[in-house]
Amino acid sequence: MSLTIKEIPRLERPYEKLKLYGADKLSDSELLAIIIKTGTKDENSLQIAIRVLNLVHKLSDLQNLSIKELSSVKGIGEVKSIQIKALCELTKRMNNENKKSKIKISRGQDVYNLLGREMNYEKQEMVKVLVLNNKNEVVEIKDIVKGSNNYANFTINNIISENIKLQEPKLILIHNHPSGDPHPSIDDIKTTSNLIDACNLIGIKLLDHIIIGNNKYESVLNYLN
Repeated sequence: MSLTIKEIPRLERPYEKLKLYGADKLSDSELLAIIIKTGTKDENSLQIAIRVLNLVHKLSDLQNLSIKELSSVKGIGEVKSIQIKALCELTKRMNNENKKSKIKISRGQDVYNLLGREMNYEKQEMVKVLVLNNKNEVVEIKDIVKGSNNYANFTINNIISENIKLQEPKLILIHNHPSGDPHPSIDDIKTTSNLIDACNLIGIKLLDHIIIGNNKYESVLNYLN
């Protein structure tokens, strides 16, 4: 039987370490153990945290685990799975706030630098919109939809609604290709053309439509006639 958290020397316990030395001094597993809080009769929360992290290749992949996948770890029930998912979403939103702070977009590479790491290896197709002001500064990063491994269902109204709400004049559409090939499909090109027409009708400018693949990207505008 393993040691309980209370049986671990006081200064080595995650709670006490964070209080004394700060959160940045804790390992990933120690931080997660604080969220998990309690263990089982066979494992303490730190050991359970390590097994959760063993499910992913890198820490950021934790946000992609479903409640069912998290709950499959002994000692992680539905409540703790939901707590972990909530933590991941808060982290994602904080990262998005930091990303969009005074970021100016002048080319496709800027979009890739902003979102490439997040979208490169997604197993599902994701659609996002960058809402920009007149200076091409990012005002909002809007998640539109997350679909299947080769399709995401969305409408033009989904794309332009945030610009209308925020009364900002420019946008960039971004989505990924889980296959890794960022070249646009016929549907991608058609959607972009229709979106340009819709934006022109209401005084919004589509600056670009970027498709992200494995460590590369393509601009759909380059494929329009």
